[in-house]
Amino acid sequence: MVEIFDNIRKIYTFTEACPELAEHIEFFSESSIESTQKYIGNSNFSVKMFPSWTPTFYINLGAPYLITVGQQQHYINAKQDILILRDSIVERFNTPSDNIFTVKFYPGGLEAILGISQLKCVDRIVDLGTVLPAKLLAQIKKSITFIERCELMQDYLLSLFKERQQKDHYLRFVLDCIDNYGVSDMQLNTGELAERMFVTSKTINRYFNRVVGISPKSYFTVLRARTALTHYVNHKEGFNPYGFGYYDMSHFYKEVVRFTGKKLVEHSAA
Repeated sequence: MVEIFDNIRKIYTFTEACPELAEHIEFFSESSIESTQKYIGNSNFSVKMFPSWTPTFYINLGAPYLITVGQQQHYINAKQDILILRDSIVERFNTPSDNIFTVKFYPGGLEAILGISQLKCVDRIVDLGTVLPAKLLAQIKKSITFIERCELMQDYLLSLFKERQQKDHYLRFVLDCIDNYGVSDMQLNTGELAERMFVTSKTINRYFNRVVGISPKSYFTVLRARTALTHYVNHKEGFNPYGFGYYDMSHFYKEVVRFTGKKLVEHSAA
């Protein structure tokens, strides 16, 4: 299965974070054995995900699995839990007994809640035991239901977040920039966005590199490609590349190849 091209969410159970954390956590999720059997059957399969720069916890509730991050493949044993940034293409190889509990943060969410800069996660797999208490991880693994696991994780993260009451200026600025970029239909370049935020291009670059780990131009290229490709897959007949800041369809096609490593015609033929 390939993210965006395929609906990978259909084999997972999802729930949103509480209002206090909703700005920083995109969702909690868990593998659904029932849904996997319904849509995949009893065969081994893989799920490929494209760059999103969204820190994600993977807590293993089932069997060992293989995961490829960038160019490196890693073996994750049954007791191992990890944190990845998803700054490159990630492919996880699943088995019918696969069972993973995940927490996906928005860019900067890891720093807002846990005080950990996501720059430390670039191009690597982090042992989640160095980020979360061993007792919490053990409780989550012993819990019977998905809801219980969500409550345990959310209560812990919320307690940390409340301790960090003072809003981080850098994070707030980056989130406002992302909002402004979306409101402009992804048409603004870095200089235009800096003018709208009443700062210099140098300042906006410094803030993005501090919070997200890449320049605003690079991040918005990823965001635009993800958004446009998703819209194209779901509404191919009415797709307009100009609405996403592309010069023409050729420009869009080239960005899809650069972003996914895959031509649209290859997907159509699959």
